[in-house]
Amino acid sequence: MVSFDVVDEYVKKALSERRYFHSKCVVKGCVELAKIYGVDKKKAELVGIAHDVAKEMSRDEKLDFVEKNGIEADEVELKSPELLHAKIGGYIGVKEFGFSEDMGEAIANHTTGKPNMDILSKILFVADATSEDRDYHDREDIFNLAKTDLDSAILIILDFIINDIIEKNKMLHSNTIMCRNWILSEME
Repeated sequence: MVSFDVVDEYVKKALSERRYFHSKCVVKGCVELAKIYGVDKKKAELVGIAHDVAKEMSRDEKLDFVEKNGIEADEVELKSPELLHAKIGGYIGVKEFGFSEDMGEAIANHTTGKPNMDILSKILFVADATSEDRDYHDREDIFNLAKTDLDSAILIILDFIINDIIEKNKMLHSNTIMCRNWILSEME
């Protein structure tokens, strides 16, 4: 696996200054939550910095990348290729940076969520949604909740995502719905 500095430099070149700043903020959140939940700090840093590596690829670049690299894309992802940045990022993490499979999975699922997410995936999901560069009013409260109750924080984030997508009249990804149902069953 390559060093943080190598991944950081790669990401810095691939992203705008604003998006790179977001990635740095996500690293901070990942590391803080990793310490609380006993997750490897190096893994947390690496998935945090790399999670949006493919975010600013064009629509056509994303579609070409998944086709050329045999990455499965469902109907919702093909109609909303912005979602593909997560799967592409996970692929780049594993294939180009030598990330472990759990790291690739965390990146691949950081946007939609997924049932049965492991702790690293949960941490990245929350750190991305609550990074300090986000400007919604309860961002900090949700991050603070995650420090003691990760699943409750994820449920709040999923509800926010679902409501936002409905308000925008866009298609919901099935992983988001299944993730919400899974989190609810885990909390029972």
